[in-house]
Amino acid sequence: MALLQISEPGMSTAPHEHRLAAGIDLGTTNSLVATVRSGDATTLADQKGVHLLPSVVRYQADGVITVGQAAKVAEIDDLQNTIGSAKRLLGRGVSDLKTLAGQLPYQFADTEAAVPKIRTIAGDISAIEVSAEILKTLKIRAEASLGGDLKGVVITVPAYFDDAQRQATKDAARLAGLKVYRLLNEPTAAAVAYGLDQGEALDEKIIAVYDLGGGTFDISILRLNRGVFEVLATGGDSALGGDDFDHAIAEWIVQQVDQSTAHTPKQLREILVEARRVKEALSHTDVVAVTVGHWQGSFSNEQFMPLVANLVKKTLFACRRALRDADIDKDEVADVVMVGGSTRMPVIRERVGDFFNNPPLVNIDPDKVVAIGAALQADVLAGNKPDTEMLLLDVIPLSLGLEMYGGLVEKIIARNTTIPISRAQEFTTFKDSQTAMTVHVLQGERETVEENRSLAKFALHDIPPMVAGAARIKVTFQVDADGLLNVMAEEKTTGVKSSIAVKPSYGLTDAEIETMIKDSMLNAKADRETRKLREQQVEADRTLAALDAALACDGEVLLSTEEQHTLQRARDALVASKQLDTAEVIKTAIKTMEAAAEFYVARRMDSNIRTAMAGQSINKFKD
Repeated sequence: MALLQISEPGMSTAPHEHRLAAGIDLGTTNSLVATVRSGDATTLADQKGVHLLPSVVRYQADGVITVGQAAKVAEIDDLQNTIGSAKRLLGRGVSDLKTLAGQLPYQFADTEAAVPKIRTIAGDISAIEVSAEILKTLKIRAEASLGGDLKGVVITVPAYFDDAQRQATKDAARLAGLKVYRLLNEPTAAAVAYGLDQGEALDEKIIAVYDLGGGTFDISILRLNRGVFEVLATGGDSALGGDDFDHAIAEWIVQQVDQSTAHTPKQLREILVEARRVKEALSHTDVVAVTVGHWQGSFSNEQFMPLVANLVKKTLFACRRALRDADIDKDEVADVVMVGGSTRMPVIRERVGDFFNNPPLVNIDPDKVVAIGAALQADVLAGNKPDTEMLLLDVIPLSLGLEMYGGLVEKIIARNTTIPISRAQEFTTFKDSQTAMTVHVLQGERETVEENRSLAKFALHDIPPMVAGAARIKVTFQVDADGLLNVMAEEKTTGVKSSIAVKPSYGLTDAEIETMIKDSMLNAKADRETRKLREQQVEADRTLAALDAALACDGEVLLSTEEQHTLQRARDALVASKQLDTAEVIKTAIKTMEAAAEFYVARRMDSNIRTAMAGQSINKFKD
């Protein structure tokens, strides 16, 4: 049965009207644009018939901006003004420069802004502005090829791009004058293209999409079933790609060349360009001649494999983790789809095939498959295929939650939850007469605040003063189709609301991306114990607060001096137990405290009832 589609507002299509839409693969090394014409998705070439657009932008003093191959040839002679691999800086903060500086040979401006800027002869330029120039060039190419204005585009991003990186991508599109229908994970786009190409052959199959591009690596485990693409799990590394393999060869070349003189930035750039050429040549031959300046030598696949063994292991570790998240065994994976130009390397294809015990599929151009999938999705979102049966379900890569009293994290949306998604949960106040609450939004898999990533904070004010636990605050998390988050808090008795659209502060380091999930697994047992301890400490605080409030109210009236001393001793024992960092000890002390106070609780209840009944006729309470 075909799935019925409801168009977005203003996007319904009149009969025979075809809206011009395109899919854009905004890559670290190369970018492409594709569209659907006469039912077929194809990538669009420039006037010279070249499909790949190098993701390189050159800035000149006279204001001229060059994009693509013309800019790439200037990388050596005009290094500081020719920017490549800007995608690695999208959504990054100044604090990340320590990690990235060794891989990006640019001068960064001293600025207090959250977004780092590169010094060029034309001024300080951000990665968002560089990406916008690439998108503008692709937009011009698409409109020239299609003979009209683009109504909208689907832009692909690595599946492991966080919220900041996704937002930065949308900002670049806005600067380029593009309407973004949706951001689409690159491996998911590949699955769209591959699944449609194979039709019914992919029904009821589990597919692994291995995407190794110039600067990022993604692995997605998908279930394909009668036109429905469901992402079961995602993983990867947003700072691992073909560039790192280039650097491995470049370091080998540097060791071979005369070490007596220091290498200038220009010489190092020449070495890196030669290293990239050698890597690409090794995809077609076993031995390649290497020439740098006056030095000549040769480099083989046999030498290449041990140099990059650790890089390949990182990708396979992510594959293993994604399979575990999806609760899928390697033997259940029917096909492995290879995406990204870097998957042409024989060492990658060999090791991936060995890992999955299945030769990877390489019959679709790995450079073009992502753009083709994005074009197919754009065609659907533009309303050009009202009868399509394709449904795309994506997931969020990391859990989203809130900080609770005691430094604990309450997960609202778990990682690998299908998006778009909206979930709500009710919370309450911890203290009597509490009139405000800070909502601290967190991202990650650990149990405590300090081990997760802080996304945003906002306050909910004007909560009616009530006893602790009486207020009802509904917190709603909404993740849209692009993976961007909105959070709203509402006090239900008054309707007071506060919300935030989370555009997270930049600064999630590469190491944090790579280790966040791994750490949660390695520390799972310790995290459970920590959570138990924190929960008991919070319960102890709640018990102590309730006792202190009661004693302050009527302790001297209802209790004798000896009874007050008895409760004080139980209280002191509970306070002391909190310092022992043992959940069971605290739990026992709470029970002892509650048992010691039972007579006091009963006495207070009797007193309150007498007060409430004073002056009332018993007949008032009869039917």
